Amino acid sequence: MKGLKSAISALLKKKSFWLSWSISACILLSVLAGCCQKSNQRIVPYEPEAWLPRIWISDPPEGCPFEPSQQIKGIAFTRRYANYTDADTWYPSWAEDGNMYSGWTDGEIGKESCHSSGGAKARTGNAKIIGDDPLNLTIISLGTQPASALPYGGRYPSANLVHDGIWYYGTYCIDFDFSKPEYPEQYSWAICGPVPGFRISMDHGQTWISSPLSPENPLFPETGKNGRQVKMGTPHFVDFGQNLEHSPDGKAYLVGHGALDNDPTPRVAGNSWIAGDAVYLARVIPSPKNINDPKAYEFFAGFDSTNRPVWSKNFADIKPLLAWDDHMGCTTITYHSPLHKYLMCITDGWPGVADMNSYILEADEITGPYKLIAYMKNFGPQGYFLNFPSKFISNDGRTLWLSYSANFHKDYFANRAIADPIGSRYAWCLQEVNLLDERTLNSLTKEQQTDPLKREDNLALRARVSVSSVEEKSKPMTELPQYFGEGAVDGIIEYKDEINRHEWVSQEKSTAMIRLTWDRVETVNRVWLFDLPNLKDQVLSGLLVFSDGSSLRVGALPNDAKSAREISFPAKKITWLAFIIDTVSKETRNAGLAELAVFK
Repeated sequence: MKGLKSAISALLKKKSFWLSWSISACILLSVLAGCCQKSNQRIVPYEPEAWLPRIWISDPPEGCPFEPSQQIKGIAFTRRYANYTDADTWYPSWAEDGNMYSGWTDGEIGKESCHSSGGAKARTGNAKIIGDDPLNLTIISLGTQPASALPYGGRYPSANLVHDGIWYYGTYCIDFDFSKPEYPEQYSWAICGPVPGFRISMDHGQTWISSPLSPENPLFPETGKNGRQVKMGTPHFVDFGQNLEHSPDGKAYLVGHGALDNDPTPRVAGNSWIAGDAVYLARVIPSPKNINDPKAYEFFAGFDSTNRPVWSKNFADIKPLLAWDDHMGCTTITYHSPLHKYLMCITDGWPGVADMNSYILEADEITGPYKLIAYMKNFGPQGYFLNFPSKFISNDGRTLWLSYSANFHKDYFANRAIADPIGSRYAWCLQEVNLLDERTLNSLTKEQQTDPLKREDNLALRARVSVSSVEEKSKPMTELPQYFGEGAVDGIIEYKDEINRHEWVSQEKSTAMIRLTWDRVETVNRVWLFDLPNLKDQVLSGLLVFSDGSSLRVGALPNDAKSAREISFPAKKITWLAFIIDTVSKETRNAGLAELAVFK
């Protein structure tokens, strides 16, 4: 008991520990007063198993105009994911040098910050992405560039292409609707504006040539001012693989979303950065001369009498490629070479501050017809900017990685408990997915997850996490402390001697603490604690503290993470628990946990 009191006294002196008065009060009352309860403890062997892919059940709303795909029956998330940076707006282009390049904004890469709001002060960021393994990429900021949005409020990265060593970087304008004072809070960037052209780099982002165009003199003859609405909103280049390898005609294609003529159901924010009624298509032979020349573009203008696509040099002739009133929004297309398919991702994110719905379509030709693979209701649950980087498509075509960002709004930000799928957060998110044929879909439907750490009854998977400190090498690529301890609650133990991101490693030898919090009352009766897998660092004793005021002493953790110390007790109704490390072995360099599981 004396050792625990010393540990608690040292912990309470730490500024980082004062996460809430309730925790401090419970620990003081339960520990210093000596009211630890009894528990049953034993050592439980553990044999890790792979995640069972999760099929995202397609749930299209009534009136969906797309027939179900007969060749791709669904999509499954393998639970392998990665998060990079604290920024969004990632649309990577696979360049001839093997690297990917992307814009980014509204956040940080390490300590470098970029924001695309602020009117005249708007800036856009540039990044180089090195690596072939989506789980182990290196993101290098290449600096930021001024991008005045005036007379709009924001100017954001969009169409992004590196071709023959030349980087074409497009932007689009957005604005708030100030016609009523409550609208800026109810609708995020309710007005989509035009495309002020492309800035160009001849040296992979080291230097830039500014666009000769501007928000008031845009590439296409459109405006978001005075109640008018754009059609080529938030445009993105179709991803045809490395250096436009699979373009059918050597041209670069732009897909945008926007308004319908004579909108049958007008609404506030109906044509915003993330909502619209239709999808439009344009194309151009990419070159520094052409990219900012409106006369160099052709626009999809519908189909002729033989159902062949018509292309026109006249923007006034542009026709929707797809239309679904009040159900479309930000759109990207990737050519899937192994399957000879075009994959289209669309996010209907209206009103821009709540849950968002995304869906994935497939077609044999870029002009369709498109068929529905999956309608992912509340994906993220606030997921947006979806795209499939062609660099990460497997040779057999069934495995690929979904790129997106999520949960930017203040009601969602930095809350890992609501992430759906697990791993969704405000960052560049990459999720490995499988495109399912009928046989695989039927097989997965019958399987069940058996690994206890990965089952839904492990409440730690859906908890907020905070820690007293984190060793830099085990920290995720984020400066947000809400994620510093997530490696200990991700359902994965990685058996490596070196520090990895599937564990929590503190900067302390004792008095380190990890706390899990839930947004509602949970009933729990069992906890598993796994020591770090290396044999030098070992927790010899600790304390579990619960929000109901109770606490439990914990014995030594097995030293190799191949077994857990199980602490079982009569069911408790709690909103948080904390584990405080008391004593460690003499050889310990940094105390921590490979995994913490909480069962109901």
